[in-house]
Amino acid sequence: KLCEGILSILERDTKTSCQVACLEALRILSRDKKVLVPVTTKRNMQILMKLAKLDTVEDPLERVSEFPVIVEALKCLCNIIFNSSVAQKLSLELNLAAMLCNLLQKCKDQQLVGDIKCFDLRLLFLLSLLHIDIRAQLRQELQGVQVLTQALESSLSVRWTEEYKAAEDHDRPPLSLQETDCAIEALKALFNVTLDSWNVHSENESHQFRYMAAILRHCLLTTGPTEEKTEELH
Repeated sequence: KLCEGILSILERDTKTSCQVACLEALRILSRDKKVLVPVTTKRNMQILMKLAKLDTVEDPLERVSEFPVIVEALKCLCNIIFNSSVAQKLSLELNLAAMLCNLLQKCKDQQLVGDIKCFDLRLLFLLSLLHIDIRAQLRQELQGVQVLTQALESSLSVRWTEEYKAAEDHDRPPLSLQETDCAIEALKALFNVTLDSWNVHSENESHQFRYMAAILRHCLLTTGPTEEKTEELH
């Protein structure tokens, strides 16, 4: 009942601070699988997707004041999808992966969206891990390899000297914690999406995998903010 009450408040047009507080409470509660059973419905998923700005295709990410709400809604969706097989099935029905790819594209060249990007990527990783049909959808329909590779390239701030050769800057400072976390989530999602890619059939796929290989090489030459994070990245 507590979760249902929180979602009822979130469905209304409440203040940003109230939305963040409600989402933080829901995120903690959503770690319990038993609590999730009565609240994992299509309507409640749509409430969270709306708060995460996943229901707007065209609208850019402009209102910085809304960013904490978007991040918390994405965190809630991560917990719910990880802990609920019903939510995993609903994700396919609601076309969640396509909406996440769209949100990821909106994050390109944007300031202050690192956390949004990171939890968007984490959710794509979870979906591609837990639902084989969504993994196939990402690979075949949503250009997931390209979208995720571009997200990885952006997180690593890759500069190119040739088509498939990244610039090597030995004096470059380590990645920030946020950049490292985004790169790690992109790598995990890429692993899932390319898991069944034993046969490369087209010229475009060949280009995409060579491009990805160059970025992965660059990744191995990159350091994170700590030794542990560098090890996790590699």
